[in-house]
Amino acid sequence: MIGIIDYNMGNLASVYNACHLLDAKASFVKDPNELKNFDKIILPGVGAFGDAMENLNSTGMKEAIWEYSKSGKNMIGICLGMQLLFESSEEFGAHKGLGLIDGKVIKFDKTKMHEDTKIPHMGWNTIKTKDDHTLFEGLENPYLYFVHSYHAVTDDKNVIGKTEYGYEFVSAVHKENIYGFQPHPEKSHDNGLKILKNFMNLK
Repeated sequence: MIGIIDYNMGNLASVYNACHLLDAKASFVKDPNELKNFDKIILPGVGAFGDAMENLNSTGMKEAIWEYSKSGKNMIGICLGMQLLFESSEEFGAHKGLGLIDGKVIKFDKTKMHEDTKIPHMGWNTIKTKDDHTLFEGLENPYLYFVHSYHAVTDDKNVIGKTEYGYEFVSAVHKENIYGFQPHPEKSHDNGLKILKNFMNLK
């Protein structure tokens, strides 16, 4: 059973529909006390980092996610959900994240980019995959759909995918039972569905 965390910041319908297409049993989770009952969880997210953390804190979901991460069961953050996994973000001020993965979230650095490069990074782009990671099984440097103005900076040991947009940035991470994708697998057609299917098949 897949739990999709509902904290008023996610693109929940798209994630649920993707799970349905994959014949996975999924339901939305609002009550933090219920999180532990799921085999895997998805932390989606669209919007501002600070607002998202405020919602997770006020509902008690932050502590529930922390406890879930210690259980050894697999979880994945998508887009803003991936960014929340890190220690902090500089989006509209300084904000603390969940701190499940070392690192921070910063704005795209325009000084490193061609003057015509637009922010946000929006549209289809390639993830250059690291080694033969389980989540990329059956895929080679897949095209996925991105929408974001900020990106993560973390130790290379946590990185399983990078993407080029003006310069190279981290687009997929993995630490123990915690996974994160900056693009939207649920909006990325067959490639994205394959990634989600690989996540669901994790033991």
